[in-house]
Amino acid sequence: MAENKFQNKEVMARCAPMSRLQSVIGGKWKILILWYVSFYKVQRFGELMRRLDGITQSTLTRQLRELEEDGFLHREIYKEIPPRVEYTLTELGESFLPVLETMFAWSQRFLHGDGGDGFLQ
Repeated sequence: MAENKFQNKEVMARCAPMSRLQSVIGGKWKILILWYVSFYKVQRFGELMRRLDGITQSTLTRQLRELEEDGFLHREIYKEIPPRVEYTLTELGESFLPVLETMFAWSQRFLHGDGGDGFLQ
């Protein structure tokens, strides 16, 4: 699992299930990465870079690797020139979809506020 401050035993003992979840999805971009991969079914690195306005290449690489290490994403490397890498959800990632959908619905209802569909252009 990717290293972070929430893996400390004292912190985990406070509320182990939520602390564990936070350690997995706590990166600034991870929820959006999971959302886009789930919505489009397959995402390439460049596509995610374009969708995640403001993310750096190194941050995207790190967060994708952490999600892969934690079992949420599968990375498929195609030996082509130039190399092509695609990301899809694993079975664990698919099992997280109801949580993402609930978060989206809650945000749309309580935070979005303009009555739109909730999607950024």
